[in-house]
Amino acid sequence: MEIYKKFKEDLLKVSKDILSLFSKITILKEQDASTFSGWEKTCAKINKQLSDDLIRVAVVGSIKSGKSTFVNSIFNGDFLKRGAGIVTSFVTKIRAGDMLKADLTFKSYGEVNGEIRQALIMFPHLNLQAKAESFDIRNSQERAELESALSDLDADMIFTDGIRNIHSILLSSYLKGYDRVKDIISDDIATACYDEKSFPEHKLFVSDDSLSVYLRDIHLEIDSSIFDENIEIADCQGSDSPNPLHLAMIQDYLFVTHFIIYVISSRTGVRQADIKFLSMIKKMGIMENIIFVVNCDFNEHESLDDLGALISSVKQDLSLLTTCPEVYSFSALFNLFKQSSSRGENGSNLNKKDQIKFSQWKNETELCKFSEQETDAFRLSFNNKISKDRCRLLFKNHLERINIVSSGIGNWIAVNDEILNKDAHGTRKIIKKIVRHQERMNRIMDMIKNTLDGAVQKMKLEQKKEVDNFFASRYGDAPKSVIDFIREYNVSYGDYKENFQASGFSSTIYLVFQEFKQRLDIFIAEKINPEVIMLIKNREDSIKKKFESIAEPFEDMVQGALEEYNAVIAASGITGALEIEQRYDFFDIDSIKRITGLTIPSVAATINYSARIKTEAVIRFGFYTVARFIKQIFKKPLENEKEEELLTLKDSLKRIKRETEKTIFFHFKNYRENLKFQYLFKLIDAVSSSLYEDLQNRFSHNSASFSTMAKLIGTKQIDKKQASEALKEMEGVYSEISKRIETIKKEMKKIEL
Repeated sequence: MEIYKKFKEDLLKVSKDILSLFSKITILKEQDASTFSGWEKTCAKINKQLSDDLIRVAVVGSIKSGKSTFVNSIFNGDFLKRGAGIVTSFVTKIRAGDMLKADLTFKSYGEVNGEIRQALIMFPHLNLQAKAESFDIRNSQERAELESALSDLDADMIFTDGIRNIHSILLSSYLKGYDRVKDIISDDIATACYDEKSFPEHKLFVSDDSLSVYLRDIHLEIDSSIFDENIEIADCQGSDSPNPLHLAMIQDYLFVTHFIIYVISSRTGVRQADIKFLSMIKKMGIMENIIFVVNCDFNEHESLDDLGALISSVKQDLSLLTTCPEVYSFSALFNLFKQSSSRGENGSNLNKKDQIKFSQWKNETELCKFSEQETDAFRLSFNNKISKDRCRLLFKNHLERINIVSSGIGNWIAVNDEILNKDAHGTRKIIKKIVRHQERMNRIMDMIKNTLDGAVQKMKLEQKKEVDNFFASRYGDAPKSVIDFIREYNVSYGDYKENFQASGFSSTIYLVFQEFKQRLDIFIAEKINPEVIMLIKNREDSIKKKFESIAEPFEDMVQGALEEYNAVIAASGITGALEIEQRYDFFDIDSIKRITGLTIPSVAATINYSARIKTEAVIRFGFYTVARFIKQIFKKPLENEKEEELLTLKDSLKRIKRETEKTIFFHFKNYRENLKFQYLFKLIDAVSSSLYEDLQNRFSHNSASFSTMAKLIGTKQIDKKQASEALKEMEGVYSEISKRIETIKKEMKKIEL
């Protein structure tokens, strides 16, 4: 961590010192404003990018693995509520800051009503069925009607496979919490801030389903010097949550994360849920930056040997998914106890129950020593990853950009110093040579611009083809897989015989639809979303490689032109030759996305079912009812009544599935167009602009216009002595800055070894 902070502070200081230098030499700056404004723009941009840089770390794992306890332990305090509710659908993001506070973002009324309306589709209540597309929670009569309908539901409407139905929880939670949040939420996204005094109150919104259901996001700021303020630690929902939306939201965050910490409980070891989730991470192509933490519960292990056997088993299981997994084993709760105890009065800041547990655990000397050693090893590895690895790309590129500005300043000083000391004839001769070379550079940049414009259009066509093929109706990878799932999906209709007889068609078809929707949502979250994310990563990689192949010959042109420029300067007897930089990476996609505000279309976007599904479902039942009524009029016998009822149910499901296919096609078409036009095409434009700007800066920063100084001297609009003194002051500062840049370069090379 210290390496990251040091390089960041050093680069910011150099960049700010260059800007400070410009403010001191107004006599020169005013006479060559265009040259200085270019340098200032680059330095200001570097300052902003360094300040805004964000390293994201996702803490993931299955439910009850100890993720929140782990996050609390690395921030040295009990800041997070452990165990969020079943309906909560957010990722808690934590950063270091100057004060302790919690910023809570709430859903808008549109989002709340949208979720309720989706849960009401097929709902077994005639009046509420009609409101499936118009329900408004602000309407007291509609709230009362929904509350009454929920209280009338049979037990099998509320529980599925012995577990509370996610949709019934959602509806009841919204109703129960409405009065407590109605003054906070609005038609727009609303926020609430809890400062240091009220900070613990934010935990109420996390632990209570009736409040957390209204939450959209949580950001915590912790007054800690442990991490840099540009490092974000995210406590994610349990990967085996029964709500498919939770998994989709984790996937969205994992796509933008830089490092993953996967927490495994020593009570359970690697579970099937872990294998499934880690396989998904591998499928997404983000397995390379992951650290595993076995969160040890001392109560579960009789000895260090017993714990060691569990750890060996965990490593063996993980090695099936990734080569040489990096695993650290320690007790996050024991670490948290130690930290809390050290801050409290009389040696303790723990409640009585925790004091007893902490006292018992301290006696387990072997386990304690092992945990402390593993904690130190983890912290060292983690700090190296978020310091050294990030420095290699981010800081190296910014250093090269600063060096270009510095080199340009040095060249500008040397040329103008020569102009001040030459006669008019000698000055004109120098300027003529430089102007001729600058004209050649301008022609090169025009050619680069035209070539880039053509390449961008071609690249967009290629991306369009790949994305369209993936999402093509019926035949694309994503739609075909989902349609196959829908068509192959079957239910055991015999399981619904008793329900049909006891509750009737409306309640039974509601159960069938909810089970079908839940299975489909899980399938999309577990199978389709990882493929979509991999598609996007592959598209990003292809964009990067295309631009790299385009940039290479352009970079050669720039290098050659600058070398020729150096020769022109040297031939004129000027000692301030440019330093020709080595190539560096123009394509930090993450930085470009952050600067432009580009984000991928969320894979957590829910599929909105139309109320028409209900209409389709009852068509067959209507036919059945009419036929039964006619038979009764003519007193004909009803043949196998129960079998006919189940056939009706089966046919209704066919109609539901058919309507769902239409919904899926619309969903993927909408996502496809958003991915192309709102993300990939804009990313191509942004990378192209970044490349062109960097290449242009290589020229403009190193080949400023020097005719202004010569003209001012010739017309006696500037005093030679004043100009000379200003140049000497500028040269002194520039020389000191150049030395600091060289020192940073040497230090940066050391961490690359």
